[in-house]
Formats: sequence, structure tokens, C-alpha cells
Amino acid sequence: MDLRVAAYAIIVDDERGMLLAHWIEGRRAAWTLPGGGLEPGEDPERAARREVKEETGYRVEIQELLGIHSRVIPASRRVSGNGETPLHALRIVYRARVTGGRLRNEVDGSTDRADWFPLASIDGLQRVKLVDIALSMAGVR
Repeated sequence: MDLRVAAYAIIVDDERGMLLAHWIEGRRAAWTLPGGGLEPGEDPERAARREVKEETGYRVEIQELLGIHSRVIPASRRVSGNGETPLHALRIVYRARVTGGRLRNEVDGSTDRADWFPLASIDGLQRVKLVDIALSMAGVR
């Protein structure tokens, strides 16, 4: 079984709504939280800050750890990889707030754009389940 540990940030602003990144891999695409895999030896909070900057252009302050979501993805349902082994995904979710930078799209990464969405519009988006999990963890839903 493969293991992937990743850190994500839920960023909700009273004026702009929720910040999401548009994940794309092959023919699959959906809106997700900004974040991604930890590099070897990397602190999860640092990984979340790095990934938000890479995917959205914003610098953020991590406010609190909201939780860790664990999911085992069967080999047959994996999006990437050799398709022969399951993937255990550990997703560390933080609440964060923007402290600087400006919105821009990632180039040559796993996401192709980022944007703010009113909370009322989230249900209408093509999104990964992690968005709803994080909204629940944050007490927004």
C-alpha cells in the first residue's frame, strides 16, 4: 500500500467567500482546497503555506489544525500511480487566513487556476469531497 501525506488550508473570507484551487489530472478536474503532498521531512504547516502560495499566489498564516482525514483508495480507483496497490491518503486540514500576495494561477502544477467563491455557490461546483469535509471540520456547515 502506498502512503501520501498532504496538508491543506481552508480559507474563508467574509467578503470574498472561500478560496479554492482547480485540480486537474488527465481528463479529471474538480475544485479543491489549496494544498498538497509533504516533501520528505517537511513540517505540515510549512507544506500548507508553501502549497497555498504555489497554487494561489497568496501568503497565509495558519490559524489552527482542524483535523486529519484518512482515506484508503482501492487500487482500481486510483487516479494516478500504477493501479496495482491501494493508496492510503492522510490529509491534514488547517484553517488559514490570507496575509499577503495576490491571486494568480499556478503554472505547470497540479492545479490550473484558483478563485474565490461565495459559500452559497460551493454546492453547485464540481468539487472533491475534501472541500465538504473541510467545511464540516471548520464548522462552516
